[in-house]
Parts: sequence; structure tokens; C-alpha cells
Amino acid sequence: MRITTRGRYALRASLALAKMGKDGAPVSINHLSEQEHISSVFLEQIFFKLRKAGIVSSVRGPGGGFYFAQPLDKLTIKAILDAAGEELESISCDKRQETCDRIGACLSHEVWTDVTSLVNDFFKNVTLASILEKNTLPEQAEPDHPGREQDGADQGAAQERSFNIQGSGC
Repeated sequence: MRITTRGRYALRASLALAKMGKDGAPVSINHLSEQEHISSVFLEQIFFKLRKAGIVSSVRGPGGGFYFAQPLDKLTIKAILDAAGEELESISCDKRQETCDRIGACLSHEVWTDVTSLVNDFFKNVTLASILEKNTLPEQAEPDHPGREQDGADQGAAQERSFNIQGSGC
């Protein structure tokens, strides 16, 4: 799986819009471009796709810009990446094609489809609101201690924090 620059910038710009567009106030492409150091021409292309998908709306003229068409707690990373045109599959498996000569013999196919499902489920369950909330909460008062067993909830949180996809950096 590879997240392109367009997908990474779509998420970055969406998070910036969420932080800057308090109370649904529109934010201009130029302002987002300056804040995120992303080409305004590239951002226009991204926001055209986001608007077409119903994620953002826009207002023209002085004081205009983009704002979210949906509440932040309903907007998922998956929706943003889908709108940007990202394909979230771990491999391009020939099993989807009738020309695959390994149909029935490929033992790894299920591994890759399971990975694809896990990644898509992860992105479906992370909203812009949850990212903003996570990054505005104060640090935990009590750090984890080495050797301490984690309960199920702690292990899930640790797995979520360690989730990394090639090419998904800022």
C-alpha cells in the first residue's frame, strides 16, 4: 500500500482546515497553503475533489474559502483519502482478474486481503475530531512502566499508536 503525496496533503490540509476554521468559518486556499507549505494550485485540485465528494463546501469572494460540509466527528480519514483518489489496497492482486494463473493456488492472497481490511477498518474509525482531540489532550500523568503488563485496552491503544504505513508521513 502506498499513500501518495495527494492523499497525505489531503489529510494534512483537512486537519489544518479543521483547526483554522473555527465555528465553520471559511478558510482560503492561500491561507491553508501558507500554513501547511503546500502549493495553492495543488490544494485547489485536492479541495475540488473534496468538494465533489461532499466533504467540504466553499464560499466565493472576499472572506470566502472552504469549510466542512459535515461535522468533524463524522468525517473519517477513509472518506478523505477516498475523495482524494487514494486506493487503499495492500497489493494489486491478480485474483480480481480472470487472467490470473494462480487462482486457487495462491496461499498469500488471504493475508493481503486481511491486511487491506484492517487498514480500511482503521481509517474508517478515525475521525478528524478524534485526531484533533487526541492532539489537544494533556499528557498522561502516569507514564507506562517497563515490565508492567498491559490490559486489553492498553494493548489496543499501543497497537493503534504503532500503526505505520509506508509513505504515510507528513
